[in-house]
Amino acid sequence: MDAQATTLPAQPAPLTGGKLALGSFAVALATFMNVLDSSIANVAIPTIAGNLGVSVDEGTWVITLFAAANAVSIPLTGWLTQRIGQVRLFVATIVLFVLSSWLCGMAPNLPVLLAARILQGAVAGPMTPLSQAILLGSYPKEKSGTALALWAMTATVGPIAGPLLGGWITDRYSWSWIFYINIPVGLFAAAVTWFLYRDRESASRKLPIDKIGLASLVIWVAALQVMLDKGKDLDWFSSPFIVGLAVVALIGFVFFLIWELTDAHPIVELRLFAGRNFLSGTVAISVAYAVFFANLVILPQWMQQWLGYPAVNAGLATAPLGIFAVLLTPVLGRILPKSDMRVLATVAFVGFAGVFFMRSGYTTGVDSWSLVLPTLLQGIPTALFFVPLTAIILSGLPADKIPAAAGLSNFARVFCGAVGTSLATTAWSNRTILHHAQLAEQSSVNNPAYAAALDSIRAAFGFSPAQALGYFERGLNAQASMLGLNDIFWISGVIFVVIVPLVWLTKPVKGAAAGAVAAH
Repeated sequence: MDAQATTLPAQPAPLTGGKLALGSFAVALATFMNVLDSSIANVAIPTIAGNLGVSVDEGTWVITLFAAANAVSIPLTGWLTQRIGQVRLFVATIVLFVLSSWLCGMAPNLPVLLAARILQGAVAGPMTPLSQAILLGSYPKEKSGTALALWAMTATVGPIAGPLLGGWITDRYSWSWIFYINIPVGLFAAAVTWFLYRDRESASRKLPIDKIGLASLVIWVAALQVMLDKGKDLDWFSSPFIVGLAVVALIGFVFFLIWELTDAHPIVELRLFAGRNFLSGTVAISVAYAVFFANLVILPQWMQQWLGYPAVNAGLATAPLGIFAVLLTPVLGRILPKSDMRVLATVAFVGFAGVFFMRSGYTTGVDSWSLVLPTLLQGIPTALFFVPLTAIILSGLPADKIPAAAGLSNFARVFCGAVGTSLATTAWSNRTILHHAQLAEQSSVNNPAYAAALDSIRAAFGFSPAQALGYFERGLNAQASMLGLNDIFWISGVIFVVIVPLVWLTKPVKGAAAGAVAAH
């Protein structure tokens, strides 16, 4: 079945001079656009939800469905690269990403927007791994560290620029423009990449594809994600629809496991989980990313809903996340070959735990500095997070297994990010309801403190009894939401502490970190 389509040089000579600079800029720009798009929508969710006439919880689907579709398409990168060619596939993904971004901006209602976001997530899957591969191929082997540092820096700038740009555009113009800005950026990146790299195409060949495995993957992932997103609205398993989705997800997942473990050409190489490094490392990075991404989504939502922050101010408060991540990237590139990856990952997890514990003591009167400081400090563990864990995951694997391992670990990480966001928003809502009920128990006419509070509100603002009661209730809701969010922050810190032992179950090969990451 395998037939060579073209005979092309396997390893073209590295680029030099102006071509290297322009090529690096174009490829990095495409990566930046992709990462930016994943963070820019976070601060715009309340505005999008309001403009489309849906709840903020429903607005969150704009993020979770993108991530789920993105996760499904990532494992296809290897097969598509061999079938289409590295450069052609990369340029095609950029163009399709631009098209789907335009469709997102044009969406008149939530269903159309969600459909466009699913398309956007699906076409974006190969973009990140291909950008790494193309950049590495542009530089001499001895400068692969420089190439990776450049890639990592563009990837970490996204969390800085995304909230800032998303907030500013949302406040000054319209939420549609957070998607429209991808059009000129993407077209420029695609044109320059094609101009410089079209003669450096990788060989392509016809390969069989595991259609049944792919179909089962799509079915159980889609069923599970919709179940998580709609469960809260439909009162979970009291709804026949949710029960049906749960059954479909379970059966689909079991079938997927059996099929992929027995198929000759699996779409996802599940046998990789037999390796200690891959299993422990993938579980650790997936759980950590789920907590990290979920908090990245709900923090600006809370700031806008309950603290009255405009979108641009919420962006300013969350943007410092990327500052230390960018500054420390070159440092990490130097210390990586000499360091124990487990130590760096442990420092990252402990750092994340410390940040979330800092946030767990927030009050409704929290000042801007108390919001910014933990976010600024979070940039330190963010810089020590992805690269060491990726090195652990890929350490000790033969070269022919690394593409499949990278695809599978990325699928698990991105999908867990979507699941984590859905679970975190649901847990936040449930804890808010619980705290509201506990606080409301004290709101009795027989409670002198409650009566005194209403009297003081009436005296201070000149409110009628009904107005004072409404004012008090709004304060009660804000307090309950704050306490619920504190619970999420606290459990997030606990999770990061609990998963530290997973890192130490691994045995990364000495000196293999750089090669593993480069292969990734």
